[in-house]
Amino acid sequence: MKFVLKHLKKYKSECFFAPFFKLLEACFDLFVPLVVKDIIDVGIKNGDKNYIYSRILILVALGIIGLTCALTAQYFAAKAAVGASTSMRRSLFSHLTKLSYTETDSLGTSTMITRMTGDINQVQTGVNMTLRLFLRSPIIVFGAMIMAFFVNPKTAWVFSILIPVLAIIVFTIILAGIPLYRRVQSKLDRVTSLTRENLSGVRVIRAFNMEEKQTEEFTAANREHTSAQKLAGKISALMNPLTYVCVNLGIIALIYFAAPEINEGGMLQGDLVATYNYMTQILVELVKLATTVFTVIKAVASAKRISSVFDIPTVDNKAGDGEIDLENTEVAVEFKGVNLTYRGGSDRTLSDIDFSVLRGQTVGIIGGTGCGKTSLVNLISAYYPATDGEVCVFGKNVNDYSVDKLRSAIATVPQRSVLFGGTVRSNLLWGNDDATDEEMWEALRIAQADEFVREKDGGLDARVSQKGKNFSGGQRQRLCIARAILRRAPILILDDSASALDFATEAKLRGEIASLYYDPTVFIISQRTSSIAHADKIIVLDDGKIMGVGTHSELLSTCETYKEIFESQFYAAKA
Repeated sequence: MKFVLKHLKKYKSECFFAPFFKLLEACFDLFVPLVVKDIIDVGIKNGDKNYIYSRILILVALGIIGLTCALTAQYFAAKAAVGASTSMRRSLFSHLTKLSYTETDSLGTSTMITRMTGDINQVQTGVNMTLRLFLRSPIIVFGAMIMAFFVNPKTAWVFSILIPVLAIIVFTIILAGIPLYRRVQSKLDRVTSLTRENLSGVRVIRAFNMEEKQTEEFTAANREHTSAQKLAGKISALMNPLTYVCVNLGIIALIYFAAPEINEGGMLQGDLVATYNYMTQILVELVKLATTVFTVIKAVASAKRISSVFDIPTVDNKAGDGEIDLENTEVAVEFKGVNLTYRGGSDRTLSDIDFSVLRGQTVGIIGGTGCGKTSLVNLISAYYPATDGEVCVFGKNVNDYSVDKLRSAIATVPQRSVLFGGTVRSNLLWGNDDATDEEMWEALRIAQADEFVREKDGGLDARVSQKGKNFSGGQRQRLCIARAILRRAPILILDDSASALDFATEAKLRGEIASLYYDPTVFIISQRTSSIAHADKIIVLDDGKIMGVGTHSELLSTCETYKEIFESQFYAAKA
């Protein structure tokens, strides 16, 4: 709950006024039975119509004042709840963007989405209900008991027995419900995960005719979530009937013991009606309290789930504040005895990686699928921490830089071409906020993308749909390369980013990148030997180990792994 209170600090006045006006409303509600008592015992008994009318006007006034207080409380409660949830969502999103790849892999995309949406909405509802009703209901319950003693102490003892019994029922159900609702939320994560997988992989599912299997898997997960929800619902459903039974037994006891008192003149009819009204108020408030309690239980479970994400350290908390020195070092990147084992993995992904790259060199990285090519370049940007050894960029360990400084010196084109909804211009500006139109067109020309962009309506302002679905795979790759080139970073990483291009276009692209005026250090990951044959240095990986380092001609004579890859592609191309 500290997490929620932290975000409510900005709304201290709202958090005070919301329950304050609800308490005022409760106080006015407690006076209503007393006015009704006076109408019966004085107005009706004496046949005094003027007295009755005056008391009715008081009831109307109490109703209007109570409604005004309720609306005011609702305003302040809503303002605090929505404001706090907005702040929580903003903080959570900011935190998630700073997590390392290791942490995001562990959390999972579906879990993060659930935290951002369902859990925060649940907390928002919980805060709103707490400010409005969590204090009002107990005040009405205990206030009704006190007022009952004020009306007639002889029958008010029923309240002193009833309220402790009700408290035991309520808190027992609360304690039983908290772990159940946590389980419900975890089952919801699984349903969300399967939904996301099925929607993102719908083409693959249809291609392999796996609709029925995926439906069965989703049905099973949904059934587990439903079962958990039903169990939690059954426990929470006990609240209303148990409280109804207790309160109605209290009403029966009240009437049973009050009847003789009325017959003997020790108690007036108005006293019984007032006491009965207080008992009814208790019943109504307990129903509200039951709803509020379970809303708060869900909110607490959701708040703990959100808070657990904030307990995960971000990358920038681990980084230093070293300055990047491009003038006094000739070595751009150096790996010293680096090993990498992913969290939860038993085997090393990379083993004993040692090599250095000079500034301005072009480095090719090649190997079979799953050999660790992408893992290797991810260490340069500190997306993952090295398990052992040291990764240095421009003479310093990557951990000695702040994340912003390190990654500002590296432009990466990942395997998966990612574009964002907007325009070509808005996507290119990710590489450089201050880029001019001329610079953007030049970057597009280098990336072999200017021709198809000019053909689009609007040119640089042509629409880009979500994930760039209105562009082909090759076009998306070239736009991503243009975005990286615009950054003009001293290190450029192309992670299999030309796989969708034909050989002629790729050759032109390689030539343009080789002649870039700012002479970056370029890492090219590729499955094609033709894509890296021109590189100053080629690193051959197999099962996470370096099998050879050298130029294309050197490796053909010294590295059997590289020779096999080259010959398989060369003879396949000739055939």
